[in-house]
Amino acid sequence: MASVACIGECMVELRQAQGGQGGGLFSRGFGGDTLNTAVYLARLEVKVDYLTALGDDGMSEEMIAAWNAEGVGTRRVVRLPGKLPGLYMIQLDANGERQFFHWRDSAAARQLMNLPETDELLNSLMSYDIIYLSAITLSIYDASGRDRLFAAIKRARLLGTRFVFDTNFRARGWPDRDVAREVFAAAFAAADIVLTSTEDLLALYPGESPEQLMAHIPTPELVFRLTEPVSLLRFPGGTSEVRAEPMTKPVVDTTAAGDSFAAAYIAARLGGSDSVEAAHAGHRLASLVICYPGAIIPGYAMPPKKRHRPATTRQATK
Repeated sequence: MASVACIGECMVELRQAQGGQGGGLFSRGFGGDTLNTAVYLARLEVKVDYLTALGDDGMSEEMIAAWNAEGVGTRRVVRLPGKLPGLYMIQLDANGERQFFHWRDSAAARQLMNLPETDELLNSLMSYDIIYLSAITLSIYDASGRDRLFAAIKRARLLGTRFVFDTNFRARGWPDRDVAREVFAAAFAAADIVLTSTEDLLALYPGESPEQLMAHIPTPELVFRLTEPVSLLRFPGGTSEVRAEPMTKPVVDTTAAGDSFAAAYIAARLGGSDSVEAAHAGHRLASLVICYPGAIIPGYAMPPKKRHRPATTRQATK
């Protein structure tokens, strides 16, 4: 069975209760871009492990239990005594717009690349069919940690593992844009598949056209999402444009639209679909997810299972 390693951070989420202003009540949940993708991969019947670090506190225990309940593997989660997960708060202004406030500088996940267990964790990447991480993942490690991770990914690719990089860009994680451009360039050079968008790349390369933005990415397989519900695809042997079907339900919450797109795209590619079919699958799931509040929709709302062709055999990268 094809398998995916998702690397990243899950945080404690405090969300302002509906109608609450000037303080009010907050509900507590958990959130993280790569974790959202891992959950949707598991729901799409892909074997997935989540690679991160957590503390030994009650909230970390709740996270582990929730991931196991969703079918996300937790055998690669490192537990650090005395540490805690990061925390962020979502506040709504008078117009319903969201503001995010983060407390994560000492979060356990930030230490993942600098632990006694790190070598064993990185060596395990060679056993997966796909390694998936985002720019948010890379932003929580220091330069030596990123170098260590990229070296492990390159070793895994020699044995046929594919690296999927999602450019999910958050400015607060990259105070120095020159550093961000350097890290993105290294990820682009190492990746087999890049999932990106105009929103992400314009933050790094302002004023450029979609064609110019795509030219920064040498990856053989590229999915470039425009501001409208359209993806431009580049793959060995051709290019294509994939347009999402018109929405028939109102948009409630765009949280995890990109995360769910990534999960459906990866699941379809592992199942034998070509890039165009996979992009259609990504748009379908994302269009469904944004019709529900929160990042993870109810299980009953998931689309019916679709049979894919058997996945192709792994081939080492030359």
